[in-house]
Amino acid sequence: MTLQPAPTAPLREHRFPRVRGERHRAARLGSLIIALAVMLPVATILFVALSGTGEAWPHLLRYVLPQSLGTTLILLGLVAMGTAFIGVGSAWLVVGYEFPLRRLLSWALVLPLAVPTYLAAYAFGEFFHYVGPVQTALRAVFGFESARDYWFPDIRSTWGAALVVTSVTFPYVYLTARVVFLMQGRNIADVARTLGARPARVFFRILLPVARPAIVAGLALVMMETLNDIGAVEYLGVRTLTLSVYATWLNRGSLEGAAQIASVMLVIVFLLLTAEQWARRKQRFHSARGTQMHVRPPRLPLRGFKGILATGALGLPILSGFGIPLFVFVRYVSKRLYQFADPQVLQAFLTSVTVASITAIATVVIALLLLNAMRLSRSPYTMALVRLASIGYALPGTILGLGLLLSLAAIDNTVDSAARTYGGFSTGLLLTGTAASIVIACTIRFLALAESAVRSGLEKLPPNLDQAARSLGKTANQSALAVLLPLLKPAILTAAILVFVDTVKELSATILLRPFGFRTLATHVYENASRGVVEDGAVAALLIIATAIVPVVLLSRPLMRDHNT
Repeated sequence: MTLQPAPTAPLREHRFPRVRGERHRAARLGSLIIALAVMLPVATILFVALSGTGEAWPHLLRYVLPQSLGTTLILLGLVAMGTAFIGVGSAWLVVGYEFPLRRLLSWALVLPLAVPTYLAAYAFGEFFHYVGPVQTALRAVFGFESARDYWFPDIRSTWGAALVVTSVTFPYVYLTARVVFLMQGRNIADVARTLGARPARVFFRILLPVARPAIVAGLALVMMETLNDIGAVEYLGVRTLTLSVYATWLNRGSLEGAAQIASVMLVIVFLLLTAEQWARRKQRFHSARGTQMHVRPPRLPLRGFKGILATGALGLPILSGFGIPLFVFVRYVSKRLYQFADPQVLQAFLTSVTVASITAIATVVIALLLLNAMRLSRSPYTMALVRLASIGYALPGTILGLGLLLSLAAIDNTVDSAARTYGGFSTGLLLTGTAASIVIACTIRFLALAESAVRSGLEKLPPNLDQAARSLGKTANQSALAVLLPLLKPAILTAAILVFVDTVKELSATILLRPFGFRTLATHVYENASRGVVEDGAVAALLIIATAIVPVVLLSRPLMRDHNT
């Protein structure tokens, strides 16, 4: 999942005026091609699921879907409750009260986003293992001699998976709720308190309803991240729909069955997208009537035990989501420093950097083309195409990987058949099972991320610049290249970094699409964890976390500039 909490924010009407008489058919055609390419994997999955013989449905309905769907819904429910409790509570504490280390904690609460869910699962599995530090300390303190002498909860369970995913995804809710509380919550709360309302009544009757749209939007992102995960649930032995797609395809060899399970997941994704869009519409309504962020009343001081309790309450999720993974992997790495020179790790690092760099460049270029089409043509048709092209972020990597594999195989077979018929030679598989398919998958998935980042920069530019260039005789494209593009460099760089980091972390689509012997940092960690030797992938895991901290720092800069937070 991404660090941009609003990749699907409603597209605002662009301020750059369109010159009458200019139709820009090429821009519209380019947007149409990009939108069709993004929707191709989804259409392929639905086509395969509906056009099959139907022989797989009885097996799926009897043995797979009830358990997988039930486990997925339970996991989504637990994660939603956990992230809502931690995210909303943390947001209100740092916004409404003053206590020791508040400023540091308000920034550090974003750090768990730097840890992918699969790395958190590996770290939690090792941390709470029988020979891990927690159970070892319990046996030392209470004198237990074996596991039969005491009870300890099993992390390899549905609740364990919920704990892991909650620990690293609650910042999505924290960030969205925090913004609303900063803009409206404290002023409204102060008004309610002057009328005699108690703090608990103010929170549940005033603040929660105000922040509900933002909380729902954050929860939708959290649940899409949960639905996308495959590394964590596989390691913890939780059979979700995502894992069932993977198992049905690779273990049972049933593409039709995998596509049918994926179609069920698409229904859930559609419901989550609908909830997110509804929430963002409401969020925009409240924000338009909100008070300004820089006009804030003072926070209520929490002194003594209450202050320590607030500090501890915010420190606990940080230690859980970021501290435990960092502790586990640093401890492993400290005993295996030689792995930094391991040829497999170096090769995986080089492969990850290469794939992520190509993906970042391709994604940013496509995002610029989409935004230029919006700039040239403000028609609802173009806006709808851009919105369609940005839907890839909501697709779980497993669905995207499966749909893309089927699509690329069909394209390769068509090209090969045409070459055999008209040229007398075989082209083989040009895209299927190559690194190019991974680049395509990540480009589709993270296009919304780049588009959102660049669009934010574009909307900050005054339209007079474009109009001045056009009045001096420049064409629309010349104006974009000579005037707007240089001014967008910071936004473009931010977009490229965000896509680069998310590609380095990406696992679900990569393990489905990668060619034989292809290894990235994420798949290197995954392979070692699958063999039960997480410690052998510790260096790669630390490299992923270190890379992922970059966008966290970028994200925290606006927070740090807000001197009153």
